[in-house]
Amino acid sequence: MAERTLVQAVNDGLREGMRRDPDVLVLGEDIGKAGGVFRATEGLLDEFGPERVVDTPLAENGIVGAAIGMALYGLRPVAEIQFSDFIYPAFDQIVSEAAKMRYRSNEQYGAPLVIRTPVGGGIKGGLYHSQSPEAYFAHTAGLTVITPSTPSDAKGLLMSALKYPDPVIFLEPKRLYRTSKEEVPDGVHETPIGKARTAREGSDVSVLTYGSMTPTCLEAAEALASAGGASVEVIDLRTLVPLDIDAVLASVRKTGRCVIVHEAPRTCGFGAELAALVAERALMSLTAPIARVAGFDTPFPYTLEHVYLPDARRVTGAIEHVLNA
Repeated sequence: MAERTLVQAVNDGLREGMRRDPDVLVLGEDIGKAGGVFRATEGLLDEFGPERVVDTPLAENGIVGAAIGMALYGLRPVAEIQFSDFIYPAFDQIVSEAAKMRYRSNEQYGAPLVIRTPVGGGIKGGLYHSQSPEAYFAHTAGLTVITPSTPSDAKGLLMSALKYPDPVIFLEPKRLYRTSKEEVPDGVHETPIGKARTAREGSDVSVLTYGSMTPTCLEAAEALASAGGASVEVIDLRTLVPLDIDAVLASVRKTGRCVIVHEAPRTCGFGAELAALVAERALMSLTAPIARVAGFDTPFPYTLEHVYLPDARRVTGAIEHVLNA
C-alpha cells in the first residue's frame, strides 16, 4: 500500500485500469502533456501514448459524443469534463443518448463509458467552477452516479466503473483532491458499486451524506462525541444510483433519527429523494422529523463560499435539533 491523496488515487485507478484493459482510453481538454487542470491524468501520456490519451478541443458535447461512439465501437472511454459546471453542453448527449442506449436497443448493446468530472466548491472557484449537478443525473434512468469521499474509494470505485457495462457519471469532490489522504491498495483495487459505507458507527442519529460532506459530517460527529453528546452514525452513500437503500433503512431503523447532508442546493437536491424514501419505508421507526442540511437556493457565491457550504456547525445544529424534537 502507498499513501495517496484523492487525486493521486484517481490517477492510479486510471493507470491500473489502462494497464489491465487495452480498450480503456482517456479523452478530454488538456489531459495529455498538461495532465489535466488538477493533474488527475499526469503521466498517462508518457506511458500509454497519444492514441489512448487524447487531448480534445474545448467542446464538451464533442468529447462526450466521441466517447459514446467509441463505447459503441467496443472501446471503454473515460471522458474528462474539466469542471462539472462545463458539462451542460454535453447534457443532451448524456441523458438522451448514452443513458438510453441499452433500452432503445432492447438490451442488444450498452454504452460502457465513464464521464469523470470535479464537482462542488471549496476552492474559491465562484459560480462557474463550484456547482454540484448530481441530482440532474440521478433523475435519469440508465445512468450510474458515483461520488467517492476517500482516496481508497476513489480508486476502487473508478476501477469498478471501468468494467461497468453502462454509462457512469463519476463525480470527484475537488475540495478533497489534496486534503483527503490515506493508504490506498496498489495494483488492481475495486470497490463494489451500489454499496454504502458506514463511515462511523452510532446509535442515536443517522447522518446520510456523500462526497465532500462526508468529512464534514465526521467532524460534527466527533465534536458531539467529545462533548459527551450524541452517538452519531455517518453513512457515506458512495453511489447515488444505484442507491444502497438497505443500508440507509437499516441505519435509520436502528437510530430512529435522520439528518441528510449535501452541498448542492436544497430544493430538489438528492437529499429530497433520500428524505422521501426514509419517510415512505421507515416512518414508523422515526422519533423525530427528518432534517436536511444543504447549500442554499442561490447561485454559488464567491466571497461568501464559507457561508454557502454546510460546515460542522450547521450539521451539529441539525443533529441537536432532531435529538431535541
